[in-house]
Amino acid sequence: MKIIAIKEDITHLKVDAIVNASNEDLEPGSGVDGAIHEAAGPKLYVACKKLDGCPTGQAVITKGYDLPAKWVIHTAGPIIWDGAVTDKERGLLAKCYQACLMKAKENCLKTIAFPAISAGAFGFPREEAAGIAYSAIESFLETVPSLIEIVYLVAFDDVTLQIYKALLGGNQEAKINSLKEKKSDQFSLGKLIHGQ
Repeated sequence: MKIIAIKEDITHLKVDAIVNASNEDLEPGSGVDGAIHEAAGPKLYVACKKLDGCPTGQAVITKGYDLPAKWVIHTAGPIIWDGAVTDKERGLLAKCYQACLMKAKENCLKTIAFPAISAGAFGFPREEAAGIAYSAIESFLETVPSLIEIVYLVAFDDVTLQIYKALLGGNQEAKINSLKEKKSDQFSLGKLIHGQ
């Protein structure tokens, strides 16, 4: 399994699913949310209206419609109102990534692309948001059996791309071993149980 950092328009990616950084009402907004709705066409809006919203930290899935991606996984990230990030908001952001990956697992998807959830208009500091994203994704891939092969971290600018690359050890991609691929199951279970 790989985590790959790229700078790209997420609406152009031909992957199994792209993630939409939405709001709790699943209404088309600005930024990546608006771009995804525009590229997917009006059927996406209709599909979202049929859902009962999406609480912060959770995820829902719709078809991709006119997008190259087959599916859109929508998640509502935390909003940072005053610039001060709390542990609750950090936890909610991590849950966004893990909830999206769980939707990918449940739908037997192999490739998924994430924007920088909450790091735009929602005000989450970019470096901290990227660190939470990477940790949440890595933890999921290491511990939850799934068909996921590649997770893309999609940057909207060069600064975000460099932040992602730094998390990947200065590279554009990193290989993540699943639990069963670990050399030492005892070590892996200790890490899971005790956070070592």
